[in-house]
Amino acid sequence: MAKRVAVIGAGVSGLSSIKCCLDEDLEPTCFERSNDIGGLWKFTESSKDGMTRVYRSLVTNVCKEMSCYSDFPFREDYPNFMNQEKFWNYLQEFAEHFDLMKYIRFKTTVCSVTKRPDFSKTGQWDVVTETEGKQDSAVFDAVMVCTGHFLNPHLPLESFPGIHKFKGQTLHSQEYKIPEGFQGKRVLVIGLGNTGGDVAVELSRTAAQVFLSTRTGTWVVGRYSEGGYPSSMMVIRRCHNLIAQVLPSCFLNWIGERRMNKRFNHENYGLSITKGKKSKFIVNDELPTCILCGTVTMKTSVKEFTETSAIFEDGTVEENIDSVIFTTGYTFSFPFLEEPLKSLCMKKLFLYKRVFPSSLERATLAIIGLLGLKGSILASTELQARWATRVFKGLCKIPPSQKLMAEAIEKEQLIKRGVIADTSEDKLDYISYMDDLAACIGTKPNIPLLFLKDPRLAWEVFFGPCTSYQYRLMGPGKWDGARNAILTQWDRALKPLKTRIVPDSSKPSCMLHCLTAWGAPVLLVSLLLIYKSPFLKLVQDRLKDRIPPYLASIWQR
Repeated sequence: MAKRVAVIGAGVSGLSSIKCCLDEDLEPTCFERSNDIGGLWKFTESSKDGMTRVYRSLVTNVCKEMSCYSDFPFREDYPNFMNQEKFWNYLQEFAEHFDLMKYIRFKTTVCSVTKRPDFSKTGQWDVVTETEGKQDSAVFDAVMVCTGHFLNPHLPLESFPGIHKFKGQTLHSQEYKIPEGFQGKRVLVIGLGNTGGDVAVELSRTAAQVFLSTRTGTWVVGRYSEGGYPSSMMVIRRCHNLIAQVLPSCFLNWIGERRMNKRFNHENYGLSITKGKKSKFIVNDELPTCILCGTVTMKTSVKEFTETSAIFEDGTVEENIDSVIFTTGYTFSFPFLEEPLKSLCMKKLFLYKRVFPSSLERATLAIIGLLGLKGSILASTELQARWATRVFKGLCKIPPSQKLMAEAIEKEQLIKRGVIADTSEDKLDYISYMDDLAACIGTKPNIPLLFLKDPRLAWEVFFGPCTSYQYRLMGPGKWDGARNAILTQWDRALKPLKTRIVPDSSKPSCMLHCLTAWGAPVLLVSLLLIYKSPFLKLVQDRLKDRIPPYLASIWQR
């Protein structure tokens, strides 16, 4: 009899978890509290249901080739960076292609997930759900929590004295959907993450003035790199990752900062990182232009509010503020879990490889998608789900809970004593984390073996973009289409760009042709003239007495 798995949430992580269960012959049942798939990618006109949804103008930060499911590439005509509708369509195509919809129970809220009395032997869970006022209970052999990072808006009003007497409009970015309603207003956006940058740029087209307040500053990177290629495809490569592991981080940071400041000087734009703060990045192609044009004005952190104005830490005051939008992030929670498991899952330090709670004697609960990554979250959550389902089946093993807890507690103590830094909230390196999970499954690409068997493929795997297809080349879950997907990934990236036929510019120009034909002879003649010139003779005479005899004989030949 197949093991029954409860999947909580039908967003990006939930869909891949359902499919991974089916791939391992498990029996999934997915509980989704809304009436459709996609999670936060399903746009709605309002947020009255309390769920976090994207704003209409949102565009993906990672290009399509780097952010697709590993055995289901985007269609070649899809743009490299997609708006909400296009990305949601892709999720729908994925669900339909693998027939996932029949495993989802919509409008169903998970009320509780508790261990059964014989959990230490069976690893089973009692799951209580509610659908349209009616409760139901069922026993599951494993549970995959796919509720993600963006559950509850983080609104730290206590950090902003006077905000309660402010007479203008205040809202969290969860409530922001469209720029209509802000025409002609003076808007203050607090928080400079990806959302803060996007909202400020969009409002700058309709508002009278937008002020963007940040405590730390940020590095701003674009969606395209030199040559116009998607930046994520140019940066996230195994060869770059190897270099990063060899060279000192301070040197790499220096090179990175020089490159980013070459595009525009972040200090001049009021965006540079505050001294002593951790570096962070946002993806935004338009923010520098908006600052340059004056439609967005950068400000320091807010010291306090009055009824109509904002006073900033640098002493400046902005009067007649109409609206304040807090883009201060979200908090996550697991209200359906019991204590002490609930509190422990809130600490990423106690999640083995960011997936399995360290305290459980049976590894039958997996947290999918609760991580920050310097790359595609979609690709990483899929690999998490592939690993988790194989652990459920007993095909992959993890260390005993006693060992995991002892290691986590020791690390926590070292952090409290200041011996080591707490990096649990830092974004993980994409390739290192993906390879770590893939090694547990047995799907990590063997580069030396690939160079022996398939040099062309190996070259693209090592020197090209590290796309998710690489983790389908070998081992469990191998996909026959992975090789072709890797070798044609640039075709799919360039296809939506080439919508206008232009004359072939690959033919050498007249000047290039002349250089090619006459370059070598001209270079040879130049060297001969230099060799026979009086200048060279003068240098020889001057140095004759200063070089060893055996070198002098060679010089004069």
